[in-house]
Amino acid sequence: MSQASLDPTFMTVHALSAAIANGSLTSVAIVDCCLQRIADYDGKLHAFVDVYDDEAREAAQAADIAICSGHRLGPLHGIPIALKDIIDMEGRVTTGGSKAWADRVSRTTATVAQRLISAGMIVIGKTHSVEFAMGGWGTNTHMGTPWNPWDLDTPRTPGGSSSGSGVAVAAGMVPAAIGTDTGGSVRLPASYCGLAGLKTTVGRVSLHGILPLSTTLDTPGPMTRSVEDAALIYDAIQGPDPLWPQTQNVALKYNAPNPFVNMRRGVNGLRLAAISGAEREGVDDATLAAFDAAQETLRALGASITKFEMPRPFSDFAAIAGRITGAEGYRFVGHLTDDLDLPIDPNVRPRIALGRDIRAHEYLDALAEKEAVKAEFAERFLDFDALLLPSTETPAIPLDQVDEGGTPARFTRAGNCLDLCALSVPNGISPDGLPTSLQIACRGYDEAMALRIGWAYEQATDWHNKHPELANAPSL
Repeated sequence: MSQASLDPTFMTVHALSAAIANGSLTSVAIVDCCLQRIADYDGKLHAFVDVYDDEAREAAQAADIAICSGHRLGPLHGIPIALKDIIDMEGRVTTGGSKAWADRVSRTTATVAQRLISAGMIVIGKTHSVEFAMGGWGTNTHMGTPWNPWDLDTPRTPGGSSSGSGVAVAAGMVPAAIGTDTGGSVRLPASYCGLAGLKTTVGRVSLHGILPLSTTLDTPGPMTRSVEDAALIYDAIQGPDPLWPQTQNVALKYNAPNPFVNMRRGVNGLRLAAISGAEREGVDDATLAAFDAAQETLRALGASITKFEMPRPFSDFAAIAGRITGAEGYRFVGHLTDDLDLPIDPNVRPRIALGRDIRAHEYLDALAEKEAVKAEFAERFLDFDALLLPSTETPAIPLDQVDEGGTPARFTRAGNCLDLCALSVPNGISPDGLPTSLQIACRGYDEAMALRIGWAYEQATDWHNKHPELANAPSL
């Protein structure tokens, strides 16, 4: 197939990789396509804080020369990616979603960015974030809220805090992006934007060079159009880093198997748990129907699925994670939110301020309670390979219906509190034409299992191939 007839807009990373390998696409063609999409649509969608046009084109040209000369670095070489604007790149501005940091120039390059570049990926730009990564709806009063591309008439929640990353991938402006997840900030935008989003386990991926919110809970992860893409990028960024000692401790204690070794083995014989009873209350009909249909799909593939009761309500896990995030978040940016002369998002300022009054013993109590509930969950979960639950209670809601004092992270914060890994994948389209999402949570450091189950589900369905139609939208 000629390059003229192959449209890279909504191709997956692994499909782009194959096209580069067989010569049907060049890195230059892919990057040019991404930059044109950004030029055409980002004026409305507002996914990007900054776009590195010239540098991306130069890197693409260099990638094509290297690949043509037999120096291909691997499957990610020549493929563009976007980074959430809390990830440092030396000499570049990293705002952390804050107007107060509009001129903050990074002094280092994050390990995550270094590893992606070393794999040959091309950083095409930085994407918008909720200020200080503190919020799940995806809104940002001063820097602007990205527009969820699934509804071009009504502004809806893009999901946060990795809002721009979700919108950029969903709108075909880039095939993959990196987000971070402290209470759901990879999985929430993946859910609302119809993507695969992998929450890694704490310590699996280095936090060096990533602006912190809660070092106890922060986890970087990929947002992509397919599970295979998430596995490719996860494999590139995970592993020990001497600049972040926790990753070295994790590497000594837990194996990090190549996620592709067992990814295609299917789910026959796996034991899955699914939330039931009162925890289903409050979930809208379309999301519940998609959740139940996803269970039937996995059951038909040979998995056993058992109704599961959490040892505590999800609200308890959220409260524990919230106290930890509040205390640690205030440590890092409280001096900014306490300064009333700075242009801090009025919705974020009170969230950070909650940490001001958390006493040392209360913070330590929260850490101890976190370990206690982890033990409770581990005992009850002993016989299962994964927990199935919705990623969000509803599809994306209109921004004018958002309660900034609340959170959409009911089903995601538990994963952070319990140190689980989790994968969100599209599992339906609501009557309003909006994506719904299945969350597959596994034991900490078992990302390979989450990817295996997600891949099997994806092969049996077509939801991951759906995307918003932008080309003929009159509002653009």
